[in-house]
Amino acid sequence: LNSFVIRTNTCGELRSAHVGQKVTLYGWIQYQRQDLFLVLRDFQGLTQIIIPQDEAHSHVKKLLSNAPVESVVRVTGIVSPRPPGQENPKMPTGDIEVKAETAEILNSCKKLPFEIKDFIKKSEALRMQYRYLDLRSFRLQHNLRLRSRVVMRMREYLCNLHGFVDVETPTLFKRTPGGAKEFLVPSREAGKFYSLPQSPQQFKQLLMIGGLDRYFQVARCYRDEGSRPDRQPEFTQIDIEMSFVDQAGIQRLIEGLLQYSWPEEKGSITTPFPSMTYEEALAEYGTDKPDTRFGMKIVDVSDALRQSDIQFVQNALSYPGGTIRAICIPQGVRYLKNKDLESLKESAKFQFNQEIMEIIRRPDGSLKSLLTKFLGEKQQSELIQALNMQVEDVVLLAAGEHKQVCSALGSLRLLSANLLEAAGLALRDPAAFHFLWVVDFPLFLPKAENPTELESAHHPFTAPHPSDASLLSSDPIKVRSQHYDLVLNGNEVGGGSIRIHSAEQQRFVLEKVLKEDSEVLSHLLEALEFGAPPHGGIALGLDRLISLIVDAPSIRDVIAFPKSFRGRDLMANAPDYVTPEELEPYHIQVSWPFEEKEAKKN
Repeated sequence: LNSFVIRTNTCGELRSAHVGQKVTLYGWIQYQRQDLFLVLRDFQGLTQIIIPQDEAHSHVKKLLSNAPVESVVRVTGIVSPRPPGQENPKMPTGDIEVKAETAEILNSCKKLPFEIKDFIKKSEALRMQYRYLDLRSFRLQHNLRLRSRVVMRMREYLCNLHGFVDVETPTLFKRTPGGAKEFLVPSREAGKFYSLPQSPQQFKQLLMIGGLDRYFQVARCYRDEGSRPDRQPEFTQIDIEMSFVDQAGIQRLIEGLLQYSWPEEKGSITTPFPSMTYEEALAEYGTDKPDTRFGMKIVDVSDALRQSDIQFVQNALSYPGGTIRAICIPQGVRYLKNKDLESLKESAKFQFNQEIMEIIRRPDGSLKSLLTKFLGEKQQSELIQALNMQVEDVVLLAAGEHKQVCSALGSLRLLSANLLEAAGLALRDPAAFHFLWVVDFPLFLPKAENPTELESAHHPFTAPHPSDASLLSSDPIKVRSQHYDLVLNGNEVGGGSIRIHSAEQQRFVLEKVLKEDSEVLSHLLEALEFGAPPHGGIALGLDRLISLIVDAPSIRDVIAFPKSFRGRDLMANAPDYVTPEELEPYHIQVSWPFEEKEAKKN
């Protein structure tokens, strides 16, 4: 850490073994106390500096006593043991102090917009406006250094141990059909634009056709997704592609990669990761990214209520795909207030248009609900048994179409867990890391705006499940894909698939199933006709993965210079206006809304 630089030591490394040594430290003044001592900080830690009080060093005392907090200083002095009883066991350097002999103010600091301390609360906007100051905090320093270590270990694993080739792919490309909205970049050819790729998807497939066999890249990706609270318009993926591989091979690779690069201080992770199908995830957790750190699974209680006289139950079960399902909230009576239960029901109604009924098991074992008068003792007993209801548990029950019911209960499961933990019930271990593969996704989904048309569930290059390939022309909505997602603690941290390597099948999917213009992908379709090998890959979301490892509240806390949730750089005020003269070579004229036109005039 001290090679190539003019310091002798960092502020975090001095110990009792260094007592008596003359050292030169460089850093920022963390705080200063009564002209007697100050604490010097650098990237590695803190060291207490004793300000000399004798006349011979009066200039050093004046210099250090008058220096504002966060000024950059050089201090040279002798390492000494702290006086007995003044040791600080909370500081790694707490057994020593440095008695300053000479000092220099390298750069004075003006008044700060906020204190550089992790425990001081700052608004998100202020932190991003002065990001270079926020980066001085130990938390962000730790996050970025851990991120660097993880990426370095990933490179070692892929390149040094398994022969992957690190290839940089272009960021100026052309529009890709389907998927997220892309940023456009004007060119000097009138009416023609580049697109910033949302991933290197086509390039990595072309690299496999080019015979590279194993590709990886720490890839910058771009998505114009507008205002998303915890998304970034530019983000980083660990992008991987392999030839002659199947789904199991990709999964083994990623498990080994994560095990090799996992930070030691976070404990070990166990492989292989468990796996479940998309249908199982939806039925048991109501989502394709289940948080498996806690129970409260969705339970099918259709059989227990099938013989009841409850009208909405019978209505739900009378049509295909109808179901009755429930979740059981442990000790809900003790930890949830009436307003909590009402807010849960309102959430299901507002978000999913789903009515929810509650059932409470009293201390005497009986059930309290609007439904109980319609249920006999046998049905009540079957319901209690199906849900494993204990006294003071609360059940939330929903009836209707399978996917809607499961999605609503999956959302309530997570909201209930938040409420229980806020009330003091330990449900999810914050130090636990539960990885999960989710497989057998549908290849296509009905379009939200027009359910008679189909869109790719992930992207149009995903291969169909071999068992379902025959349905591609006759009943494409039933085709499963060879797509796989990696989930960590209820967050998607990776996704990939085995790709279509037949030009004929790729053209059929684009033109006949998705009704897309295949001309925009003519280069890829032509490449597939020149002996494309079977291939597949995956991309890990590096920002999301690191934020989960360090338990950051937002991915912005693991990115050096993130954008705001509106996609703005608050530090440099970007995006910004450019002059008409600058736009002229790109054949672009801005048509201003009236309000903005008037504002610019004034």
